[in-house]
Amino acid sequence: MSTVLPPAPGGAIRPDEPAAPVQANTRGTGMWQSAFKRLRRNPAAIAGAVIIGLFILVSILAPVLAPFGGDDLPGRTDITPTSIPGPGDIDAYPLGLDRFGGDVLSKLIWGARASLIIGVISTALGLAGGMLLGIIAGGIGGWVDNVIMRFVDILLSIPNLLLAVSIAAILGQNTYAIMIAIGVSQIPIFARLLRSSMISQRSADYILSAQSLGLSRRTITMSHLLPNSMGPVIVQGTLTLATAVIDAAALSFLGLGGGKPQTAEWGRMLTYAQNELAVAPQLAFLPGICIAVTALGFTLLGESLREALDPKTRKK
Repeated sequence: MSTVLPPAPGGAIRPDEPAAPVQANTRGTGMWQSAFKRLRRNPAAIAGAVIIGLFILVSILAPVLAPFGGDDLPGRTDITPTSIPGPGDIDAYPLGLDRFGGDVLSKLIWGARASLIIGVISTALGLAGGMLLGIIAGGIGGWVDNVIMRFVDILLSIPNLLLAVSIAAILGQNTYAIMIAIGVSQIPIFARLLRSSMISQRSADYILSAQSLGLSRRTITMSHLLPNSMGPVIVQGTLTLATAVIDAAALSFLGLGGGKPQTAEWGRMLTYAQNELAVAPQLAFLPGICIAVTALGFTLLGESLREALDPKTRKK
């Protein structure tokens, strides 16, 4: 017969007693997976995602949703020097007409597409240029880092919008100039942010382990250092989209966007609404509201993503 040993004092396990089976479910949660779970419980993130989703949906479906084309002037015969039909005045134009006889609703919808294209492309250009400089500065270091960062400091000393206006004025009055101008003005922000993130990761344990294994600097930088430094850059990219939408409208408002006066673009709509404030104030309010709401959506999502990825603000 086997002898049954009494339990050890305090619930301790005896040396000759078999250990309890270990639970199999010990897998941890990734940083992005954990951040996504927090975002789903954040009302501000949900509101921002809904606004951005509607903005993208309207932009993609503009040919279907807009009653008229972006440059069409279906109501030019209904415009008089002293009267511009407003919302509800004519059934065919729910939000009224502008000074040129264009349907305001159609122009707002097509303007969303223009703002999305300019915002995404300009941010992509700034992100690509900033990442290139940040990788070189943060990965190589030394005098290369000093030269690049001094160049970045010079760009940062110039106000963002002023730099964009100067570049757009040099390149010419067209949409491509606006994209390049906004993208170039964003390069120093991404470069400094990625460089700082990479420097903070240099002394991490996984980097020291990779160095002890004899991996080359290029392999460590591209396969280990860069992927783990992209979190702040992605957050900044979301916030920069809001700035890009506002800057695009500002440059168009200043007349640097080129195109025809009746071209559907929110900033251009604001430009030609200045002289009509006393007669038709909605021509300025409606595109202004679209710009503000769109920028708010990207800002809410970006700030929520920043909080979700910040170790100091994480909640269990």
